[in-house]
Amino acid sequence: MANTYLTRTPSSTGNRRILTISCWFKRSNISSTQTLFANGGNSSNRDYIVFESNQLVVARYDGGYQYQIKLNRLFRDTSAWTHLVVAFNTTEDSSDNRIKIYINGVRETSFATNTRPTLNRDTWYNYSGKLQNIGVDYDNAGNDFNGLMSHVHWCDGAALAPTVFGETDSTTGEWKIKTSPSFTPGTNGFTILKDGNTITDQSANSNNFSLGGGSLTATKDCPSNNFPTFITAGHTGSYTFYNGATTSFGNGTSDWSKATIGTLGASDGKYYWEIKLGMNGGATDYNITGVVRSDKTFSNGTLYSNGGWNAIQSANSAGGLGIYSQTNASMGGALYIGGSSVNLTNGDIVMYALDLDNKKMWVGKNGTWANAGSGGGVGNPATGANPLWGTGEFTTGATYLPGNIQYQTSDCSYNFGNGYFKTTAVASAGTNASGNGIFEYNVPSGFTALSTKGLNT
Repeated sequence: MANTYLTRTPSSTGNRRILTISCWFKRSNISSTQTLFANGGNSSNRDYIVFESNQLVVARYDGGYQYQIKLNRLFRDTSAWTHLVVAFNTTEDSSDNRIKIYINGVRETSFATNTRPTLNRDTWYNYSGKLQNIGVDYDNAGNDFNGLMSHVHWCDGAALAPTVFGETDSTTGEWKIKTSPSFTPGTNGFTILKDGNTITDQSANSNNFSLGGGSLTATKDCPSNNFPTFITAGHTGSYTFYNGATTSFGNGTSDWSKATIGTLGASDGKYYWEIKLGMNGGATDYNITGVVRSDKTFSNGTLYSNGGWNAIQSANSAGGLGIYSQTNASMGGALYIGGSSVNLTNGDIVMYALDLDNKKMWVGKNGTWANAGSGGGVGNPATGANPLWGTGEFTTGATYLPGNIQYQTSDCSYNFGNGYFKTTAVASAGTNASGNGIFEYNVPSGFTALSTKGLNT
């Protein structure tokens, strides 16, 4: 959602003292100041909810801070969805109760800054004629939110508990979403981004938003089914991440040790995903893509040992594709389809099928699975035939994660089941018996998307 924001200007004034904001978010890039919500007229008159240095700040600035609440906790997790509720009621006698902040159903009580609003203080929220922005600062420019948002609910006139919007799972004990919460929205209340990427108000009101900038892309990644993205921490200067950290671009870094790894992995099960090369116009050469063992030393974006990889490397200038394996850290061999070595060019889609039940893995290109060597049989994940990597290249009990190394200006966009490469939807969705995820090509029988639902199949 970077450079994408939503905007609305209320035509009537509602309750400026009592309201509730609820949303689920999943961060992507975590550097810089990033805005979730901002209302007001200018830089000297606004209310906002932002991340500053990865701390959540709820504040009002009117020539000076009228209130400013900054949480001590840091929000640096790019792997999971988080539920935020901010309930305002400035008519409360106790100043501590005038703004309540809940994270995943639990009220926050540890603050780096804790300046509370005065009794009966009006906010800029629910004010006629004043911009109501989501994902960008008050002036429609700067401090953009970078990540995903879902189930944005706004209640004008009541300070609601988080249990209206979420609940504790009786089996896992984890906080989970209520997909259809029941509340009275009030004059300026609304529900958007509830079922897909619609910004038409899905409450009883018609408080629709407009797309102020960027492009709003639908995704299957949501609070009830979490898909992997890539860990962005430690990659400053080496990579630029886009589209909820599913697209990565090498910033000209000549360093083979810089690796991005996925936020979800597995030690058993069967999983399928796809990548598309050159979505940002980068060079095709020198993408290393595949899986990496989770127990390999990984710190600040650097994979200190090349061992543990089962991956291919696009190196057309070196002739064909190279293959890495867990037991052979050096590039060796080549990738073959129909007996001929394979090159990759921008726009090609590479398919991956990972069978951790039987310790096998396959790679294909544009809908065709590769041969197991120049004279080997054609791979078939559905039957388990002719894998490129077999039992000798996997460690029993180990967890494997999607991994990626980009050298110089290579780039690639991953479809873990969201149905998109960058912001482009798959051209014609293939079959998928599991019903989990949308892909360009047919998902092999018995395989599913790598996601929380896929892991719990």
